[in-house]
Amino acid sequence: MDFDDEARILVEELSRYEKESATGTKPVVKLTPMNQLVEDLGLRVHLDRGGLTGDEYRRFVRNYLEATARLYHPASLAHQVAVPHHAGALASFLGAFTNNPMAIYEMGPAATAIEYFIVNWLLEKVGWLPAPYDKDEVSPMGHGAGVLTHGGSLANLTALVAARTRLVPNVWEEGSPNDLAILAPADSHYSIARAVGILGIGAKSIFPLEVGAQGTVMPERIEATLDRLTSQGKRPLAIVANACSTSIGRFDPLREIGKICQSRGIWFHVDGAHGAAALLSPRYRKLLDGVELADSITWDAHKLLRTPGLCTAILVRDARTLDGAFHQDASYLFHDKEQPGIDLVHRTIECTKTALGLKLFAVLAALGEQGLAGYIERQFAITRSAYDLLAGLPDFECAVPPQSNILCFRVHGSDELQLAIRDRLIAQGSFHLSTANFGGKRFLRMVVSNPQTGLVHINQLVMQIRSICTMLPEELGRAS
Repeated sequence: MDFDDEARILVEELSRYEKESATGTKPVVKLTPMNQLVEDLGLRVHLDRGGLTGDEYRRFVRNYLEATARLYHPASLAHQVAVPHHAGALASFLGAFTNNPMAIYEMGPAATAIEYFIVNWLLEKVGWLPAPYDKDEVSPMGHGAGVLTHGGSLANLTALVAARTRLVPNVWEEGSPNDLAILAPADSHYSIARAVGILGIGAKSIFPLEVGAQGTVMPERIEATLDRLTSQGKRPLAIVANACSTSIGRFDPLREIGKICQSRGIWFHVDGAHGAAALLSPRYRKLLDGVELADSITWDAHKLLRTPGLCTAILVRDARTLDGAFHQDASYLFHDKEQPGIDLVHRTIECTKTALGLKLFAVLAALGEQGLAGYIERQFAITRSAYDLLAGLPDFECAVPPQSNILCFRVHGSDELQLAIRDRLIAQGSFHLSTANFGGKRFLRMVVSNPQTGLVHINQLVMQIRSICTMLPEELGRAS
């Protein structure tokens, strides 16, 4: 078979898969044991004999799709993963087929131009001055900069690398000093602690910012935390804020935190991987009030911008901080040459970087900025309606009122009961939920990302959970 035939098979199977998922006729998730999946997919057989084409190829694709978590299913509520618009998925295929590693302009001019354009669009949404297209043009007011990376973890790491280089300019020659500290909420994404470890600063140098009953930072307590760490001989490298937090989806008060950072000369990083998308909405942009005071922000397109993973922006207010973050050389890449574009490789940990901006641009071009904003507003509104429903039920409780499309709730009973309910839902294939700890208790957690999910599905979830509770043993502490 040739490319056209196999492409046709793939499109036909994906179309069937999307319809089955969207209508809920298949389980939302099916957790087959891994050894069984290896056998069902025929991995060893195909590896040994090759020639995976024709009917065998169709069978493999169908078996693969049967074993996926169906994000297009309206009962898919577990994780912060986009239900990708087909335009973004097709753009992923276009980028993979052309395979232009575009961190160097000559290796992917079209992809680089699109990424540069997308980064400037994102900078404008934050409230920062976009970068000029002519590399020799410098604004007297300064301008922002950014780069797209494969995920928020890399973006958060890049932001802290830039912060460290600004504070300790000789760090690439001398190494990290032992007096640096990071301030971050305790429920910050684990990539913050991982980045601190990678930078050689150490987990003991992470000072938790105090949070209130709603799970957000109390800015009035920051000065005391700063005084405590400086009394221990530490220098604050950066303060990190959530916009929004991964576990419960609440936004820290960015303006208050930003003002403290400005007065103290401390790098302010906003982890907006999930919630920065609210900047597109006139209704919800206020959740990120003060974001323009930040020095850097992480923003995932593969969460609330309907873009296939991975596609994350790391944006900085001052381009010089990102352009000076990395101090390496490579003679085969960095040298004088005719350059009609801009190389991005010096802004990122990556070198072979795929056409990430192409995916986000395709979604924007299909839906328009207003279409994406409408989608975000709808998901936030459905989540609030789910909260109103669940908070009003006698056998349910919610952690906090939602500010985004993330809602944590639980049935009255033990933590073990919540986990047992989740396990039973997944075994049934009826609903896919995650869980999170908040306030010392385990909550079930929903992330309403599917544009097909409505309040009718939340009502069905309530009935399903109540049915499960009647079948679980008393020792789990279920509600009567």
